[in-house]
Amino acid sequence: MRLLLDRNIVRIIRPCSPSCSLRFRPSLRSLFTAGGISDRDRRALSTLTTMATISKPSAVGGGGGGVADNAEGMARRFWIKFRKEWTMALYTPFVVCLAAGNLNLNTFRHYIAQDVHFLKAFAQAYDLAEECADDDDAKVAISQLRKDVLEELKMHDYFVQEWGSDLVKESALNAATVRYTDFLLATASGKIEGVKGPGKLATPFEKTKLAAYTLGAMTPCMRLYAFIGKELQALLNSNNGSHLYKKWIDNYSSESFQASALQTEDLLDKLSVPLTGEELDVIEKLYHQAMKLEIDFFCAQPLDQQTVVPLSKGHNPSEHRLMIFSDFDLTCTVVDSSAILAEIAIVTAPKSDQGQAENQIVRMSSADLRNTWGVLSRQYTEEYEQCIESILLSDKVEKFDYEALRKALQQLSDFEKRANARVIESGVLKGLNLEDIKRAGGRLILHDGCVGFFESIIKNENLNANVHVLSYCWCGDLIRSAFSSGGLNVLNVHSNEFVYASSISTGEIVKKVESPIDKVQAFSDILKSCRSEKKSLTVYIGDSVGDLLCLLEADVGIILGSSRSLRRVASHFGISFVPLFPGLVKKQKEFVEGRSHGWNGLSGVLYTVSSWAEVHAFILGP
Repeated sequence: MRLLLDRNIVRIIRPCSPSCSLRFRPSLRSLFTAGGISDRDRRALSTLTTMATISKPSAVGGGGGGVADNAEGMARRFWIKFRKEWTMALYTPFVVCLAAGNLNLNTFRHYIAQDVHFLKAFAQAYDLAEECADDDDAKVAISQLRKDVLEELKMHDYFVQEWGSDLVKESALNAATVRYTDFLLATASGKIEGVKGPGKLATPFEKTKLAAYTLGAMTPCMRLYAFIGKELQALLNSNNGSHLYKKWIDNYSSESFQASALQTEDLLDKLSVPLTGEELDVIEKLYHQAMKLEIDFFCAQPLDQQTVVPLSKGHNPSEHRLMIFSDFDLTCTVVDSSAILAEIAIVTAPKSDQGQAENQIVRMSSADLRNTWGVLSRQYTEEYEQCIESILLSDKVEKFDYEALRKALQQLSDFEKRANARVIESGVLKGLNLEDIKRAGGRLILHDGCVGFFESIIKNENLNANVHVLSYCWCGDLIRSAFSSGGLNVLNVHSNEFVYASSISTGEIVKKVESPIDKVQAFSDILKSCRSEKKSLTVYIGDSVGDLLCLLEADVGIILGSSRSLRRVASHFGISFVPLFPGLVKKQKEFVEGRSHGWNGLSGVLYTVSSWAEVHAFILGP
């Protein structure tokens, strides 16, 4: 239960995150478009706002490849929209090994040879774009970008000279390089559905449009390399000149390359100004396709070495079971489930002057219900903060102490159970219709990438993996319906459950998972039931203090978001936080042929991510 009453609007946020920025979302009117709720109730929904949600960071590691946060151009919007793709590129085995400095030298040589072919096509595409541009400033800008590509080719010549062989002549084009260069040159030549070729362009506007299309296919490559360069440069020690690929990293993280990437984006924005919505859609598709081809290009480089990514690759399905555990509220959802149940309760409650049939479960009026929720909310928030502060009164430990943490979290467990008992005793959960709950769950907004990740796990029959959702949610039906709308009926849900009489909630709860101690006990019980089959590799994804014990006991604990109270409590008991990508690079540096993956529970180290795309890229890869 996480309640906060503000101006008679039911809003649910984690009281442990006062520093998080908040934004309002539209009302829940759309949750109830069919029967089960009266017209009066539907009208009442318009007076309620949906709960605040935590704003998400804009980039892995907080970077974003040098793009200004306040930029509003089309190139910036595309970069944000295709976050999953550039995250996948960053987490490819090739880039992780390159960042670690232990990428097989033959692999890097092969990559350079392929990249030379690609850069030559890139320069040719700039030539064609310059011919099409009708603006003198645009022509000058494109010409400069082409010169930058030629300078980049000189860097590749440096590698060729250093190794004393003609890599380009010795290496045949691989299929991924061919697909990428063919796509790029076809776009620059106007071979796009519904677009005339350069020789047939009748007006300057048509030529300018083709120049915009060409930049749309080239911009994501520039931004991606600028982004990766910055991410990798941040991991280099200032006094470390021994990194095998430092020159490569220095080039793509340099101010000059960052400026080229930004100039490409600015040029795309400028050339796109006069285009129609349909033509902008074409550019978006070209941008997306180029990003996917870049991922394929990285993945096509031959890697004759063991890597820490993706996690599933180092997992042997015949010997191990991959166990994915996840919290639900605010880990999977953008609002807390209590918010949904609160809104259903309020808008379906009778007015004070309405009578109730004798055979119905007696409910308080909507006004009384709103007031009661407010009292419960304030009491919960105040006592939760007091509980956290009480936990932090103990002496801070010098090194990770799991048992001390578990003992301290017993206080939080006792508090959560008292809070749930108050909710049940108040009667606020009486009278909710099961169909309304399922309908709300089916339209519950989940974080981008969450459902796609679970679907990829479930549909991969060769992975030998399963997914378990552990949640404080009062109503398991809400969780099951939220995932069933995405076709994930096979997920294992472990939560509390409503008690129903003829599909109407009685106000009672079957208490199964109320607290941090209950969660970790459920986690342990699930593992015990599976150990008779095969050894398990466990991953837990969570976002709050209530997830801490499970996060620590899992082989890999991943924190999504930035709960202030979680970090305060965890740090107090010696837990370290490591951004996932740098953590993987560090492990790759330490990786020794023939050794295990090195993931162990109770290490006191938790990994942080800003999106489900990172989770997907780490565990499953592209």
